[in-house]
Amino acid sequence: MSDMFCYQCQEAAHNKGCDKGGVCGKTAPVARSQDFLIWAVKGLSEAATRLREAGREVSREVNRLVTGSLFTTITNANFDEDAIRGLTREVIAMTNTLRAVLPASVKLSEAARWDSLDILDWQAKEPFIGVLSTENEDVRSLRELVVYGLKGLAAYSKHANVLMKEDEEVDAFIQSALAKTMDDSLSVADLVQLVLDTGSAGVKGMALLDEANTSAYGHPEITSVDIGVRNRPGILISGHDLKDLEMLLEQTRGQGVDVYTHSEMLPAQYYPFFKGYEHFAGNYGNAWWKQKEEFDSFNGPILMTTNCIVPPKPGYMNRLFTTGMAGYPGCKHIPGGIGERKDFSGIIALAKTCPPPTGIEQGAIIGGFAHEQVFALADKVVDAVKSGAIRKFVVMAGCDGRQNGRDYYSEFAKALPKDTVILTAGCAKYRYNKLNLGDIGGIPRVLDAGQCNDSYSLVLIALKLAEVFKVSSVNDLPIFYNIAWYEQKAVIVLLALLSLGVKNIHLGPTLPAFLSPNVAKVLAEQFGIAPNSTVEEDLKLA
Repeated sequence: MSDMFCYQCQEAAHNKGCDKGGVCGKTAPVARSQDFLIWAVKGLSEAATRLREAGREVSREVNRLVTGSLFTTITNANFDEDAIRGLTREVIAMTNTLRAVLPASVKLSEAARWDSLDILDWQAKEPFIGVLSTENEDVRSLRELVVYGLKGLAAYSKHANVLMKEDEEVDAFIQSALAKTMDDSLSVADLVQLVLDTGSAGVKGMALLDEANTSAYGHPEITSVDIGVRNRPGILISGHDLKDLEMLLEQTRGQGVDVYTHSEMLPAQYYPFFKGYEHFAGNYGNAWWKQKEEFDSFNGPILMTTNCIVPPKPGYMNRLFTTGMAGYPGCKHIPGGIGERKDFSGIIALAKTCPPPTGIEQGAIIGGFAHEQVFALADKVVDAVKSGAIRKFVVMAGCDGRQNGRDYYSEFAKALPKDTVILTAGCAKYRYNKLNLGDIGGIPRVLDAGQCNDSYSLVLIALKLAEVFKVSSVNDLPIFYNIAWYEQKAVIVLLALLSLGVKNIHLGPTLPAFLSPNVAKVLAEQFGIAPNSTVEEDLKLA
């Protein structure tokens, strides 16, 4: 028996699965604790679903506990076994509370009946509830595809919740879908439909987060972002949580400390709200996987608000702080739930003792092409398409990663014909957003919509183009999809696109290890999902 098994991210060992320790850096005990948490959350979700079926209301507390637990298990989010075990206790206690009010006649799975809070009992159970406990590889593949999509959806829902936006329908779906992943009566066809339903829920979740972000901070606008440094001490904020950034900026006002964005926090630079802070500096560094070198040279403290943590080097570990669902043993965690003020005074005090960041780049990058900004340019874009100046749009959204094969995306972007425009969102953009690709009649050839969740903007842009050009489907537009993936937020983006009928998506740098040959075949035949080939071959499609 292996020490663990995990294949939820693109770096799964040998594109099969990690069985000794995660390539991401998580240990086997952490992996097993995450497996048990997911199993317990499925039990809680089943109990909540049965409660709804009985006509009873499910509390917001339950909804938030489910989404927070799922978010915690996303790749590179939380490496702290104690924190994961603590969350598991909350889940089991909540399940016990729900079960107590359910009619005695309601039949529940073992996960929903589990009531032991003894870790020794958990550890004895762990070998029997992980991914490989589903023997049929096609059923396993589809179940995990649903679970990983739900993890991504939960992350987006959690961010919306932080900004006081809720969608009970989305929460109810997450819980019912989790319960269905334990239902052995579902056929393969039923599970395929559940995958598509998960994608539809993903569209709703991304719309919810878009509304939350824009109602709080305004619609993103075209912005030139400095990638150099100032001469004062700084704090580097990474991850995705804009509310954490807001609180940090407010608490650092007038403190003689600048705040820089990193990786997926870059798109915060595009929101009008944040431009009111004079000490909001530019973006430092690149995608998440380069953080070991870049966190070293930044010199000041770093705040990780979500996932994308790389196990830190000793040299900056005492400067690395986590918050929200993120965590790493040995790093200080800043508490604070939804609606609560987080105290960043410790980070600020440390920053004042640190030298300014060491510059690693100079210049600026342009972004802020979310849906409202592109709609404002619609006439210009349409004219460029009609005149032939823009021949095709290439959607290159998704994630970046460490694999050498990801150089493909830089080479592909450089080799694209000059009459093509790249639509992007997520940290995949770091492979080409600093290349000098020029513009078409004043329209930059790289249009960055924002974070991975802002892929919703790319969907709205495609639908708007379909409307303008009066075509029946987005598949009739001059758009080629070349998507890079890494973790589970990219999975829900993919499923959302499939639910909207988008076909012929190229997915790389490798197809997910969790797709069985038969499931991969279905996706290829029904939706045209295909792996990357060579730059030369794929350019023929662009």
